[in-house]
Amino acid sequence: MANTPTFVDHALDLLSLAGPVEARRMFGGHGLYVGGAMFGLLDDDELFLKTDAETRSRFVEAGCKAWVYPRRDGRVEQTSYFQPPDGAHEEPEAMLPWARLAVDAALRARAAKEARARKDGKARAPGKRTTARPAKRTARRAR
Repeated sequence: MANTPTFVDHALDLLSLAGPVEARRMFGGHGLYVGGAMFGLLDDDELFLKTDAETRSRFVEAGCKAWVYPRRDGRVEQTSYFQPPDGAHEEPEAMLPWARLAVDAALRARAAKEARARKDGKARAPGKRTTARPAKRTARRAR
């Protein structure tokens, strides 16, 4: 699941026209972010881009491979991430349309998540986690 540093640099270069792309280590691979939205991932020196209901068919029609991973129970989990077509892996200009589809899918997913949080009364600042922290307990001295 590890990526070589040269592959991470290559992927960042390929995606550079999509905006200021950041790679963050996660689960032995890397997540790819633009504006705080995760739109791609790198796994075993392979690039995968986020899809949704609006964009998935473009990747499927182009014959792109889905990113899957084995679960602990032995089942294989399919995700919403797909490899871009082979021709897009050589030049940033060729990658740009695929990267835009992925960024758009990531932004729609983030907007939907924030709308659900507002609806549920859990408004939060963008980029902040919503998990509650346990209250601190103070020790009392016996007198």
